Amino acid sequence: MQAFSSLFRRSSIHGPCKPPECLAAQHLLGEMPHRNSTRLNALLSAHVRDKDPSSALLLFFQMHRHSIPLDGFSFNPVLAACTALPAAGSHLGRQVHALMLKTACASELIPATSLLDMYSKCGLSGDAVAVFDEMPERDIITWNALLSCFISNGHAQRAINTFSSMVKNRVQFTGFTVSTVLKACASLLSHSQGLQLHGLAVVTGCLHSLVTATSLVDFYSSCGMVVQAIQVFTGFDCPKDSKMCNTLLSGFVQNQRYNEAFKLLGQTTPNTVGLTCALTACSETLNLEYGKQIHCAVLRHDFNSETILCNALVNMYAKCGEIHSAHSAFSLIEEKNVVSWTCIIDAYGRHGHGSEALELFKEMESAEGSPTGVLPNAVTFLSVLSACGHSGIIDEGRKCLNLMRDKYGIEPGPEHYACFIDMLGKAGRIEEAWDVYSRVAGEGRLNVGVCVAMLNGCKVCMDLERSEVVAQHLMELGEDRAGVYILLSNFYAANGRWEGAENIRKVMGYRGLSKVVGSSQIAIG
Repeated sequence: MQAFSSLFRRSSIHGPCKPPECLAAQHLLGEMPHRNSTRLNALLSAHVRDKDPSSALLLFFQMHRHSIPLDGFSFNPVLAACTALPAAGSHLGRQVHALMLKTACASELIPATSLLDMYSKCGLSGDAVAVFDEMPERDIITWNALLSCFISNGHAQRAINTFSSMVKNRVQFTGFTVSTVLKACASLLSHSQGLQLHGLAVVTGCLHSLVTATSLVDFYSSCGMVVQAIQVFTGFDCPKDSKMCNTLLSGFVQNQRYNEAFKLLGQTTPNTVGLTCALTACSETLNLEYGKQIHCAVLRHDFNSETILCNALVNMYAKCGEIHSAHSAFSLIEEKNVVSWTCIIDAYGRHGHGSEALELFKEMESAEGSPTGVLPNAVTFLSVLSACGHSGIIDEGRKCLNLMRDKYGIEPGPEHYACFIDMLGKAGRIEEAWDVYSRVAGEGRLNVGVCVAMLNGCKVCMDLERSEVVAQHLMELGEDRAGVYILLSNFYAANGRWEGAENIRKVMGYRGLSKVVGSSQIAIG
């Protein structure tokens, strides 16, 4: 009791709860003439349904404090409330688990499954598996919860192995089970196992499930088997929902079949997910006219409050060179998140407006303390550094690199150093670039991007000696990208080192690398 109470006081659940609601929760039991656990359990569930986990936990604490009997119907909503509070949920969840053990509810099927789900959603897959192993009985919902746990926590192979164990032990599975395992196959690009699951779905009749058919479309799209994805989609006789259409639409975009994506979008009712996928296709094909039509659809269907969709709109205009339209779309976003700010900063930076990009970043910083303010992340800083590099604002770039570590506690990654080194190299400040490069190398954080940036700097300054060192580092990294070897070969050739250039070409031939033919595209009509 004492441990649970102290942890409850230390947690952040009081933050989002309004004072009158907290007061009402604390005095609720004292005002009730008949402390009926059934009524209180129903109230706990109501708080969770109303997305008010704080009130649910406060009420549960009062129930425990007043020694009201707790049962499975008490623990299920409380575990869901713990899941809804990422900061303190796992700690409170462990205390609730301890109470479940004391009341013997941890051995009951439904509360134990809820406990497994709570640990899974808090990222504690090991605890979830331990709960599963200790359960005296399991049903298909429990097995599905375990499979979902493995998928959501990045253990796709364990999900596949667990399903194989289910089949061997003749555990009756459902279409949801097959759909979950198909996600694992898609993430591992496991063609053979996915095909076996397809056959199993046909034999067991699961293929008639909308969820299973949608997962099959996603699996085939992820594996680049678009024809098979289309066959599943067209062969599904029951009415298709927007999620299934969006899955195929996303598959078309993922596999660069943009015309088919546009055609499918025209045959479906507009929704935010589908329009976002279509905007991605417009960005990749630089199809401004179709992007404008989608923008009209966004306004017509009143989707302009959807932040993710509006972010895609900003990105589309930026990639199509319409920087002012991108800024207009950004200004109309009601709830700007870190992606919104990063998109517009990157847009200005890529178009050579480094000063404007910096002003936007400062505006983002000044809004941090406001209710709508957001904190920059590592990608934001990379966009700012890139903007400084495109505009040659070196001193501001250095300040940015220091700011991310000193103020925001974000450790610069190799990609940030590569951007800064490239900036210094283009300005001819080879000594400063080499100092940064040597520091990164000394920390064992070299990657291809850092080496290429330094090599380009050496090329600008015709520094042959240092380029030899960088070339050696590149070879040691074992990068099998033809562009890197061609860069090295051209550098040797530019300095009259024909033997070195020829050796690099021989290495390319030995590794079976060839230069990708350059191409460009425009939208016609």
